Amino acid sequence: MTNKYESPLSTRYASEYMLELFSADTRYRTWRRLWVSLAKAQMKLGLPITESEVAELEAHINDIDYDCVRRYEKELRHDVMAHIHAYGKAAPSAARIIHLGATSCYVTDNADLIIYRDALRYLRGELLKLLANLYAFAEKYKALPTVGYTHYQPAQLVTAGKRAALWMQDFLLDLNEIDFTLKSLKFLGSRGTTGTEASFVELFDGDTAKIDEMNRMIAADFGFDECFDVCGQTYPRKIDSRILNTLSSIAQSCYRMANDIRLLQHDRQIEEPFDKNQVGSSAMAYKRNPVRCERICSLSRYLIANAMNAAMTASSQWFERTLDDSANRRISMPEGFLCADAVLRLAQNVTDGLRVNEKVVEKAVKEHLPFIATENLMMEAVKRGGDRQRVHEIIRRCSMEAAEKMKNGEEFDLLSRLAAEKELGMTADEMNELLNPMLYIGRCPEQVTALLEKIKPLLADVSGGSAEIDI
Repeated sequence: MTNKYESPLSTRYASEYMLELFSADTRYRTWRRLWVSLAKAQMKLGLPITESEVAELEAHINDIDYDCVRRYEKELRHDVMAHIHAYGKAAPSAARIIHLGATSCYVTDNADLIIYRDALRYLRGELLKLLANLYAFAEKYKALPTVGYTHYQPAQLVTAGKRAALWMQDFLLDLNEIDFTLKSLKFLGSRGTTGTEASFVELFDGDTAKIDEMNRMIAADFGFDECFDVCGQTYPRKIDSRILNTLSSIAQSCYRMANDIRLLQHDRQIEEPFDKNQVGSSAMAYKRNPVRCERICSLSRYLIANAMNAAMTASSQWFERTLDDSANRRISMPEGFLCADAVLRLAQNVTDGLRVNEKVVEKAVKEHLPFIATENLMMEAVKRGGDRQRVHEIIRRCSMEAAEKMKNGEEFDLLSRLAAEKELGMTADEMNELLNPMLYIGRCPEQVTALLEKIKPLLADVSGGSAEIDI
């Protein structure tokens, strides 16, 4: 325990991978890697930088003296300059060429782009694991009839697998969003204080081809194919907006799925995992609350709202650079990624252990099927010579009467009521023959199979399973 505030995303929810990726140490080591890449490219392009100087910088990428950094930052009030001085102390013979021609955003923005790209790639993998869990669930239950709902009122039957297919389709759209965002990511490179590259025009004596080559070399060092065509001092903050919108999209899908599960758990049709010694309530010992799905919804709401931070920042940037983005981005971007990570981990955990209470599902189907079957009964009555409008009115009246009896706690008698209506021309036994649930699920199994075939290639090297959650 600590006497200082800690983010619950760090202490309760996010994965070790994501916590390390967004750690200060990863960020500042990446800064040093960027300084090495800059010096190496400048050396290769003819600037007076020696191999020994580059080698000394490379030797001290990881041994960051954070006490030294803190002393410099307290004195200079500038985090990048503090790290430049601390790096220079660690590599004194190369201190003179650290950050040559660059501005602070060379390290801050490029490091962010590297970290965000790696985080998006990781989340893509986590999303595929979630899809793998849902794939198995949808395959298993693609033909299990269950009550469908419109307006949260009982409607025509669907199947448990078809409902999962709806969730899967949302997640496929999110996968497309991640892929589009990753594809659109470019590198900032080293472009100078206002993006004009004026300092490098001076360093390379007007040889602009060398400037372009320098940026290509640095970008390639970090796995980027392109730099932004034009920029100010920073990369376009629209990229942050695109990223957080992508994370928000994942949250929207997870919220929708988790909320459906919460509603179904109320009716005991489907239940999220519940550990052997898990306590549902400190007071009501019998409770089995859907706490994991509730947590998904809670965190997802935060993530959806968080997307507004990047939108407001992108819209409020002045000319070539203002610093009112920095403090906000230090919070909203890492927290957005950590939250998306937490939501996906919870979603994996829930879908890996999702329990279908088939007897409860079957009972609900039997209860509602006579009402659902009335459309088919109407079609059959018309085929036997009945008047469609008169048959519709008979069924409507009998259905309302039967429903009213159910509301009073009485046994419903819809079929016997309808059988007594001679204009329908059908006996109760004949009506019962139309109460096979499989007659009312339409193309659900076929639709699920078609979606799974489409998804299957994406999951060729993916294993589902449950993410370990601490609490």
